[in-house]
Amino acid sequence: MIAPALKSLGEARLYAILDLGYVVPNDAERAASQLLRGGADVIQLRGKEQSVSELARLASKLHRLTSEAGVPLVINDHAEIARDLPVEGLHLGQDDLPIALAHEIVERDCWIGKSTHSLDQARAAVKEGADYIGFGPLFATPTKPACQPIGMADIRRVSQLVPIPIFCIGGIKLNNLADVLDAGATRVVIVSGLLQNADIARATREAKALLSTLR
Repeated sequence: MIAPALKSLGEARLYAILDLGYVVPNDAERAASQLLRGGADVIQLRGKEQSVSELARLASKLHRLTSEAGVPLVINDHAEIARDLPVEGLHLGQDDLPIALAHEIVERDCWIGKSTHSLDQARAAVKEGADYIGFGPLFATPTKPACQPIGMADIRRVSQLVPIPIFCIGGIKLNNLADVLDAGATRVVIVSGLLQNADIARATREAKALLSTLR
């Protein structure tokens, strides 16, 4: 069977993070399969407590699943994993290495995204060469307890200032997703709102259905 064509960043609306703080590594493949079944456009693997070798082994398994579905897999933080495995993307935070250095390490075509928490950081990420940004956290989230929520007031403004895909992130769940979209978001990242649902695939489908109403 021929694998479907890989989704592009321009096509992506629902970016799901497979956070190993919510899903134990032994259950990650099942969770990823449900995210894919529900229609996630991008999946990121994030594991703050795991070693690089552990994450690399898991990323290799997950990439087989995502490739078969035509969905990009992004690695959080670790450029060396993106160098050693044919994943499609790498995501960096404000305190991680510069994008130019990450490209030197990876040594191949690979999306690099950047977390941003203000309009100034969003503009700086564009100048730095990011392929996309995460913009948030919009709401308080246990995933980033040290980050002050920025709210939704700047969503429309950042879309005017930033010419690359913007994925709003932080505390977004099914019960507030419509409000986030009404505030001007066209792409979102959802973490616990999917992973903590009893039916991950159904929750993902519901989020994707709301996003599909956008033009």
